[in-house]
Amino acid sequence: MTVAPVVANLGPLEALQLNPNPDEVEEVFTLPLAHLLREENQGYTHFRTASGYGYTLPVFLNGPHKVWGLTAIITELTLELLLPGRYRRKTHVPSRKAPA
Repeated sequence: MTVAPVVANLGPLEALQLNPNPDEVEEVFTLPLAHLLREENQGYTHFRTASGYGYTLPVFLNGPHKVWGLTAIITELTLELLLPGRYRRKTHVPSRKAPA
């Protein structure tokens, strides 16, 4: 799977008319950067595979909402790139091995 995140300034969010696919998106919400940067809003999910390999993925919390999965990974990497002095990634992303 290839994903190409795009970061852009769209202007005032109130002026946007979003029409997400209801089969893919249950609800649309926004989170300010200040909220994402607060440690009490950052969490992690730990996984183990049957072979014993374990990994940790980020989760960003906001009341009833949780940003998780690929969206949380992209959010974490974006925060690290945009705000290196204020955010440091706490998860480890294994390097991809080139096919032999």
